[in-house]
Amino acid sequence: MSRPRIALIADPTSPEGCRDYLAEAVGLLTGVPPVRIDSRHFATGGGGQAERDGGRLRLRVPEEGLDLVPDVVVLYEIPPHRRAGLAGFQRLLEECDVVTLGTGPDAWRTATEKNLTVERFRRDGIAQMETVVLSAPTEAEARDAFEELGGDTWARPVVGTGGNDTFHVNSPRRLAEAIAYYAGQDTDWMLSRDAGNITADGLRHQFRVFVLGGRIVHAREHLQPEDDTPCNTCQGATPVHLGAHGLPDRLAELAIAATASVGLPFAGVDLAAEHGGVVFEVNVQPAFVEGELPLVAVPYIEAHLEALELAGGVRHGGRPVPLRRGDKLPSR
Repeated sequence: MSRPRIALIADPTSPEGCRDYLAEAVGLLTGVPPVRIDSRHFATGGGGQAERDGGRLRLRVPEEGLDLVPDVVVLYEIPPHRRAGLAGFQRLLEECDVVTLGTGPDAWRTATEKNLTVERFRRDGIAQMETVVLSAPTEAEARDAFEELGGDTWARPVVGTGGNDTFHVNSPRRLAEAIAYYAGQDTDWMLSRDAGNITADGLRHQFRVFVLGGRIVHAREHLQPEDDTPCNTCQGATPVHLGAHGLPDRLAELAIAATASVGLPFAGVDLAAEHGGVVFEVNVQPAFVEGELPLVAVPYIEAHLEALELAGGVRHGGRPVPLRRGDKLPSR
């Protein structure tokens, strides 16, 4: 049986390790590992060559002796600050006869730059906490925004990752620290009203919902004992797996709507149940935690392989993906 040629393109400087989960998923489904390629080769200024070859995509990295015409490209684990440099490569992927999933630069930018996410949610009526975007604000401007939002807020950079550079700002002193910090980083930032997402046991909590092709494939709850620390697992929050059907319908529908709003076919949506359900952000390439190889990584790779089969390409040796009528998969 023919096996697809799969290029797994990721940034090896990322500490998340998603590329290892995805490589294992490819091996489980096809019996052979993917060709792993450093994404920096195809970013602006990189030494790799990506070009059309008779309608197909040809990838060359001369310094590594790589010359590959892939059937499938899995582009994942690109740090937010490096995504813009891959926009040209992403456009080429859209033009070539190669299966890929969720690599459009416009959707990436909308979800990566959180000020754009806020505006898109406002346009589409996606529930979110009230937010003010700040760009080199004066102390008075920042104070006015802080007071307008009730004096209990979260500050975060427009472009960030893993809850880094995110602060619970609930006092004038904390606000002054945030102003000074972001000024030192020379970055735009945002203040959002605190959602009050605290359990009866006093734990801050939120949900991470994995949306693929218009359906929920997995969800987990994050429990954070430190009230001033973001609910990210890399910040010490404990993940509790809920599965594909562990969310109330209203939260599942909200996660699907938020993913569609930013234009992604796959994403990890962070949201809270409070206030009837509010979305914090949509992650372009959500990190995996222990146990999510079969729950998320395998379905994600399966979606690529199913798209290849539907396009008349080579078949894989794994089990088929259960698709529902109306599921959205990429075309070649």
